[in-house]
Amino acid sequence: MKSTLIVGLEIHVQLDTRTKMFCGCSVEFGAPPNSRTCPVCLGLPGALPAMNKTAFEHSVLTALALNCKIAKFTKWDRKSYYYPDMPKNYQISQYDLPLGSEGYMHIETEKGETKKIRIRRVHLEEDAGKNIHDADNFSKVDFNRAGTPLLEIVTEPDLSSGAEVKATAMELQRIVRYLGISQGDMQKGHMRFEPNINLSVQENKTPIVEVKNLNSFRALEKSVDYEARRQLDEFYANGITMKQGGKSTRGWDDEKERTVMQREKEEAEEYRYFPDPDLVPVVVDDDWLAEIRSRLCELPLYRRTRYVNEYDLGDYDVGVITAQRPLSDYFDAAVAAGGNPKRLCNLITQAGQNISRRRECSFIELGITTEHIVELARMADSGDINATAADRILEELADTDESPRSIAERLGLIQTSDSGQLEAIIEEVIAENADAVATAGSEDKKADKAFGFLMGQVMQKSKGTANPGIASKLLKEKLG
Repeated sequence: MKSTLIVGLEIHVQLDTRTKMFCGCSVEFGAPPNSRTCPVCLGLPGALPAMNKTAFEHSVLTALALNCKIAKFTKWDRKSYYYPDMPKNYQISQYDLPLGSEGYMHIETEKGETKKIRIRRVHLEEDAGKNIHDADNFSKVDFNRAGTPLLEIVTEPDLSSGAEVKATAMELQRIVRYLGISQGDMQKGHMRFEPNINLSVQENKTPIVEVKNLNSFRALEKSVDYEARRQLDEFYANGITMKQGGKSTRGWDDEKERTVMQREKEEAEEYRYFPDPDLVPVVVDDDWLAEIRSRLCELPLYRRTRYVNEYDLGDYDVGVITAQRPLSDYFDAAVAAGGNPKRLCNLITQAGQNISRRRECSFIELGITTEHIVELARMADSGDINATAADRILEELADTDESPRSIAERLGLIQTSDSGQLEAIIEEVIAENADAVATAGSEDKKADKAFGFLMGQVMQKSKGTANPGIASKLLKEKLG
């Protein structure tokens, strides 16, 4: 029987703010356990919350980037449930009036096509603490994370493969980093993914399974593909459909690469939502919305498309350049200053990335100015230096304020383009290598190899300073 995979994705994004959502405790990864807490985030009697304005603006900015309708009026709701890492026994969230809804984003599929993914809602809430299960025979709870601003993005069930789910998650990571609303570091828990998965098998649909708290792209893709196989096998075995079986949540076993049953999924009414009496609703007027909208930037997918269309850059180069907004902005500034896009891209994605890896920093952190890299690109384009010299000068630029030309002159890397000097060197090489000259000027199958040998001799005698293009042309003329 023909089956179709149906996946909707929930994405939790920890916002990059100095303080928590409803109190003044600092947000700090790696702080000593329970050292960043107060009566408000611990839910102590009499403590009153106050909204973090920056977190709300970050959330609206993200919703705008996802083409959502922004609610002019929204409120805070209490979502009641008990877990050890929920000190208040409820979570402050948004239920029926999310700050953003009815949006969309685009992803690139494996076939190189663009696919539209609808966004159902974007809402803001507070994160829970963290349960710690280590070698002891009991569990621990760290409340440092409790109350951290958490943005939840929910897609419509428009995804139909593990690869598409992974592509959506990766694109969202790029978007939040470009907007500057989150570091998007999954190792630090800044982003967590929860796919909701089921199958359509002819006229039937299997029960929806939500896989909880995935924190890597690999686990996300593999869990979706595994669950598709498991649900199809289960349907063939017992025929249970959505009408007969309820929703459930499962965890991901990374070692065994399979999902594991956790519990039956709660329905919304089980959370007993009601408006939080301690927080006033939020009204977004036109002026405030316009100010937030002014912070939008060109998003990564559109920037990648522009680089391919305008500069004819390859997929690898475009991927490297647009991976981080600071590097992409740097590249744009260098192009605007007159640099050749392809030459700049080669310098950044090849020699630049090699230097960055060796020094364990980003290319931007090398401190090479756009003026210097543009000058270096022009020198390479004009033939003043060769590619090897350009790479060497680029590394020197990370350690000095000297101009590229000054470095090239100091290191003797300027190429000789003077025809008179090159002709003298070529005459000398021809005089010393009669056999190679005879072979290079013949129709012998070794002619190309002999010509390459003679060019090597020219470069050696010029100590690598001969302009290869001019030297090659002059040598061919001398050989007839």
